[in-house]
Amino acid sequence: MASIKDVAAEAGVSVATVSRVLNDHPSVSADARTRVLAAVEALGYRPNAVARSLRTDQTRTLGLVISDVLNPYFTHLARSVEEEARALGYSVIIGNADERPDLQDHHVRTLLDRRIDGLLVSPTDGGSPLMLDAARSGTPMVFVDRWIAGLDVPVVRSDGHAAVHDLVAHLHGLGHRRLAIIAGPAATTTGRERVEAFRQALGAYGLALPDVYIGQGDFQAQSGRRATERFLDLAEPPEVVFAADNLMALGALDAVRARGLRVPDDIALAAFDDIPWFVHTDPPITAIAQPTGELGRAAVRALVDRIEGRPPESVTLPARLVARRSCGETAPHEPQVLQEPPASTEPSAATNRSQP
Repeated sequence: MASIKDVAAEAGVSVATVSRVLNDHPSVSADARTRVLAAVEALGYRPNAVARSLRTDQTRTLGLVISDVLNPYFTHLARSVEEEARALGYSVIIGNADERPDLQDHHVRTLLDRRIDGLLVSPTDGGSPLMLDAARSGTPMVFVDRWIAGLDVPVVRSDGHAAVHDLVAHLHGLGHRRLAIIAGPAATTTGRERVEAFRQALGAYGLALPDVYIGQGDFQAQSGRRATERFLDLAEPPEVVFAADNLMALGALDAVRARGLRVPDDIALAAFDDIPWFVHTDPPITAIAQPTGELGRAAVRALVDRIEGRPPESVTLPARLVARRSCGETAPHEPQVLQEPPASTEPSAATNRSQP
C-alpha cells in the first residue's frame, strides 16, 4: 500500500506539499497540485482517515440510531439517510435500538466514543440521561420521527393529525362507528401523538374512544396480535382496528386469521406507516403513509447544517391516507401503491419549517 512519502517521491514534491494538496490548502501552486493528484491516482493512495480526523477534528461520519431495523419504515429511513449523507460527503454508522432504551444508550455511547461528527436519533423514550447529556453538551444532534420534548434539538418528522382525521372520516363514511386503536408505547412521542390524534378525530364525528378500545402495543408485531385478540374477546368487538404502526398491523392481521375471521368482512383493519407489502396482502391494507425518504434526507441536511455552522431548522412534512380494501372499500379505491416524490437535494415545497 502506497504511503504519503511514496506520493511525494512520485510527484517530486515534499511530504508537506502532498499534505497541503490533500487538505485542499490554497497555498499550493497549480502545477504542484496537478502532479500530486496524478501521483495519488497512479499509486492508488488512500489517506488515513483516522490520522486526518486527528488533524482536522472531523471524521466525516454521522451516527444513526434507529428504533427497530426490522421495521420496514426505519429500514427505508436508514437507506435514505445513508444516500443523502453519501451525497454530502459523509459516511453513516447505524445502530439498532430494537425499541430498547438500554440498547439505544449503548449505541449512542459507542458512536460518541468513535468521534462521529453528528448524531441522528429516533428516541425509544424521553428519559435517557445519556441522551439528555449529549444534547445539552452541544453534540450536533437531530431527532428524526420521534423526539424528546424540552431539548434544543431540531426535529424532522411527519404530522399525522390531518391524515388520521382523513382516515376516521373515511371509516365513518363507510358506516363504521366502533373504532379501536393499538397504540404505541406511551414513552414515545409518536405513541402518544397518534392516540390523541385518533381520539380527536373520533370526537369530531361524535364518537367515543372507550378504554377497552385502546390496546397497548410496543410497535412490534406480537403486541398487535395480543391487543387484537383482546378486542375480539369483547362482548361487543370493534368494527375497525387501527394499528399505530405497520408491524402491529401485521400482528393484528395474524390474530384475525387465527380466529378463522376475514378482513374486512368480520372486522376492518387500518394502519399507520404504509409499507410496500400492504398492497400485496389479501385484502390490500388501508394505511397512512409517511414521506419516509424525504424525512431521512431532510434529517441529514439539518444535521450537516448544524455540523458545518449553519443554523439548523426543524422540518415537518404531511402524512397522507392511502385507501385500499381492508376497511370495506369498493373497487374504485384500488389499487393504490405506496409512492413518494423523487429524491431532491432541496426541501419539498410542502415542507413546514419551525424551530422545536
